[in-house]
Amino acid sequence: MRSAFSAAGARVLDVHADPDHDRAVFSLAGREGRLAAVLLAGARAALERIDLGAAEHDPDRPRVHPHVGAVDVVPVVYLDDGARGAACAEALVAGDLIGAELEVPVFLYGALAGGRPRAELRGEGRRGLGARLAAGEATPDFGPARLHPSAGATLVGARPPLVAFNLELAPPATLHTARAIAARVRESGAEGLPGLRALGVELASRAGAAQLTMNVEDPARLTLAEVVSAVRRHAEVTVAELVGLVPAVALEGFPKDVPWRGGDPSRQVLENALGL
Repeated sequence: MRSAFSAAGARVLDVHADPDHDRAVFSLAGREGRLAAVLLAGARAALERIDLGAAEHDPDRPRVHPHVGAVDVVPVVYLDDGARGAACAEALVAGDLIGAELEVPVFLYGALAGGRPRAELRGEGRRGLGARLAAGEATPDFGPARLHPSAGATLVGARPPLVAFNLELAPPATLHTARAIAARVRESGAEGLPGLRALGVELASRAGAAQLTMNVEDPARLTLAEVVSAVRRHAEVTVAELVGLVPAVALEGFPKDVPWRGGDPSRQVLENALGL
């Protein structure tokens, strides 16, 4: 996958792969006017390697993270409002190319779809989305009105940077504990942290450890330190983890007594990776 992106003209800034979440996250930098072609090349390489139908019948394969496709989410990220229009254009072209050339149904989300959240499309998983397509209850923005047999569907959007962030809980916290905390701290919960999306999961590779897996959609408004503080009101936190790159503002005031999986997180700061 890395070579496919590089050969198409992108710079691979970071790769995060996780056996429990059963996904890989690639962070790329590419030129305006070329990025859509890079995303198509990466999607083509993924389709050559991933068969969700075969994975579905593997009893040992973890299925923690919700998804609807082999190339599940393709966000084009812009760093300031001045680049928003270009990012939206790249995302629309990428969606059109993936739908037309790879015959994968593509659904827009976020600002490109009137604010439609990803959860609305993948809340019931690939099978649920397939059933909605078959019943005429969902219509892709690009590509065929049916799931790709091995690759499912793809969600495409354009957005500013967000933070994908995990917190592992200390025993005796369980999956039930993690789910209960996630329900309280997410934006729609009783404590309602702004722009926080949160799920509770269990990590098979770490002896069933409980984890909160989260997205902070506006890290300038809600820092990771504030998220940790909210979670600590309910359980002890043992380790933090970043998925992909994050803007520097997100790490301001992060508690020094919470270790990072993988060590110093500075290499995952977006501005550092871009040399800004």
